[in-house]
Amino acid sequence: GWLFWRVMACGRRSGDSKRQVILFILCVCVCQSRAETLRYSLPEEMERDSFVANIAKDLGVPLSQLAARKARVVSEGSEQLFRLNQNTGILRAKESLDREEICPQSDTCTLVFKIFFENPLQLIRGEVEIRDVNDNSPVFPEKEMVLEIPETASPGSRFPLESAQDKDVGINGLQNYSLGPNPHFSLATRTGKDGVKSVELVLQRQLDREEQGELNLLLTAIDGGSPPRSSTAQVRIVVLDANDNIPAFEREVYEVRLAENSPLEQLVVTVSAADPDEGSNGKVRYAFTQTSERSRQLFQLNPATGEIRVAGNLDFEEAKNHKMVVKATDGGGLSAHCEVQVEVLDVNDNAPEIALTSLTASIPEDAPPRTVVALFGVRDQDSGDNGRTECSIDWDLPFSLTPTFDNYYELRTNAALDRERTAEYNITITATDWGKTRLSSRESIFVQISDVNDNPPEFTQEVYTMSVTENNSPMLRIGSMKATDADAGKNARVNYALVRQEGKEQPEVSVNAENGDVYILRPLDYEKVRAFEVTVRAADGGSPPLSAQAVLRVVVRDENDNAPVLLHPPPDSSAAGELVPRWAPSGYLVAKVVAVDADAGQNAWLSYELAKATEPGLFRVGLHSGEVRTARAVTERDAARQRLIVLVRDRGQPPRSATATLAVALVDGFSEAHLRVSEEAPLADPDEPLTLYLIASLTCVSALFLATAVAAVVVKVRRARRSERETLPTFPTTATESNAGSLPRSYVYDVCFAAGTVNSEFRFLRPLFPCFPAGLPPGPGEQRSSVCS
Repeated sequence: GWLFWRVMACGRRSGDSKRQVILFILCVCVCQSRAETLRYSLPEEMERDSFVANIAKDLGVPLSQLAARKARVVSEGSEQLFRLNQNTGILRAKESLDREEICPQSDTCTLVFKIFFENPLQLIRGEVEIRDVNDNSPVFPEKEMVLEIPETASPGSRFPLESAQDKDVGINGLQNYSLGPNPHFSLATRTGKDGVKSVELVLQRQLDREEQGELNLLLTAIDGGSPPRSSTAQVRIVVLDANDNIPAFEREVYEVRLAENSPLEQLVVTVSAADPDEGSNGKVRYAFTQTSERSRQLFQLNPATGEIRVAGNLDFEEAKNHKMVVKATDGGGLSAHCEVQVEVLDVNDNAPEIALTSLTASIPEDAPPRTVVALFGVRDQDSGDNGRTECSIDWDLPFSLTPTFDNYYELRTNAALDRERTAEYNITITATDWGKTRLSSRESIFVQISDVNDNPPEFTQEVYTMSVTENNSPMLRIGSMKATDADAGKNARVNYALVRQEGKEQPEVSVNAENGDVYILRPLDYEKVRAFEVTVRAADGGSPPLSAQAVLRVVVRDENDNAPVLLHPPPDSSAAGELVPRWAPSGYLVAKVVAVDADAGQNAWLSYELAKATEPGLFRVGLHSGEVRTARAVTERDAARQRLIVLVRDRGQPPRSATATLAVALVDGFSEAHLRVSEEAPLADPDEPLTLYLIASLTCVSALFLATAVAAVVVKVRRARRSERETLPTFPTTATESNAGSLPRSYVYDVCFAAGTVNSEFRFLRPLFPCFPAGLPPGPGEQRSSVCS
């Protein structure tokens, strides 16, 4: 085509029509010479885009003409196998080509394609021959071929085999067969009219099924490639039997050792009788014969496999050996015998047994060490080390085991016992054998420890303190004393009793002998007895008895059973007279009411109050001191004689009280009035009864306050003289509030005792006034003494 267009171009340039015709004819001739088929050859299995041919070069077409004329390649069939590059003119295979896949049924494989040119249209035919490559091995239809040949077949017999197939062709196809070495068969091959090779086995030597019932031969097929490929197949020859053999046991005697604790279904032994025959003639059945009924119960024989398994519980102590005879019979009635001897091995399956022979149920706690408590024996049915035993008890118990003879043991004490610590022992005896897997058994023995009187009673306290309120009712229970005894029974039964002390009065209490309750026998008086102690003994019932002592201290609680007692002024005397000058200022000390209470505590706490007065607003009384003072200054309008009633009350429940009456005279001239009052004042009855404790109390209180008053007056006078001041010295107007029941500092009392009697006369003489310097009047609340030194 390229040449054609070249010729035409030359003709047009020349302008000679005649020359154009000649050139056209020449071009047609050239084109016809170029129209033959393009043929190429390509081995199969080339990679993708493998080079096939240079089309532009083979056609002699310039590369520019390929694109200009739109050259392309088209394969026959629906699948396009080649691709043409218009820029390079190279023809390539689009995919890897497999000859066996493309041309499976042909020895030659040619792929046809066409190259089309447009403008002008031109078609060029091309062929690509796919050359075979030895890429396939011969393949047998089956990997194993089975032939059944009777053992009576004569030598020279032929047995055809399946042929192998090879997809390759020519020299790469199947070429030959070979057979693995064996003494019985050889191989023969034949080539048919179609060129297919077949193979046959040829028997070379007589078969013996009993010698070899099955033969496995290796058949190999080989092709002619370089390198050659091959494949193999197994040829299994099954030799058919002829019944000509008797069953035969492997051994005449099977000896088995079996543990007695073997589980059910455990395999004991497998007896095996071989019969070279085949089929029913070579099938052997097994059965017991000449075997005892007990062995048949303990063992089970599988008639098909010859397995003997455990069917019952074996016991070494029952039977140590078992003998069985097994018969093997084939399908033709022929049989053989063997003997099975089973030796039963002892297993430590019996725990020791403890048999108690004698037991002392109770032993005294003072039993000496090594005292026998129990005797027992131990037995184990196993043998050897499995039947050898040892015994033990807990190490922390005061007991020990002593072996004697013939597996007998003595249980003895090995330490002193104390029932109060442990009253009962649960002794666990453990018997253990010496087997590989040691078994043991236990037996518990209870031993009671009987009591011995070795513990005295013990009080819960060393000193029991109980209280009772005075004026109690007789036989009043005030508490209980408790003593315990660690012993038991009569040794722990405690009795209580007071310990009598010689030279002392009968105690005011009693103790219940059984329960220790404490009772007050008669009413008590706090003012006479405030506390007392007795000793109580607790003794047990042992022989000899043991005892302990404790102190019982009884404290008497005060009750408000005493009313206040007036010391000044006396309650049974006429109203006491007190002189108060009319110039007395507010707070002037008039008198002091003194009272005492025989009770204690708050029952003896006294308070004072003004119950009644002629002039209620003129006087006041100290709540705790009992001092009567003016509440305001005395005026001319106040009556000359005043009568005061002072109430003294304690703080008991209910409270008790007493009253004191005071007569107060308001005077202008203190000395004359004082003499007049002294003459009119009646003398106290010398036989007035006062108790000794009141006199003693008054004496102490008076002495204390007199000393305080004298000291204060002396100090004050000295200070006044030293300073020479014109102001009058003042005297303390009030006594200390905390000195309840004390007398004022400005009073002095005289106590007279009559000879030979306990009666006393308490006489109020006169106030004691300090001496003032000449020319100085007394101060408020102070009185000038008529006697000054």
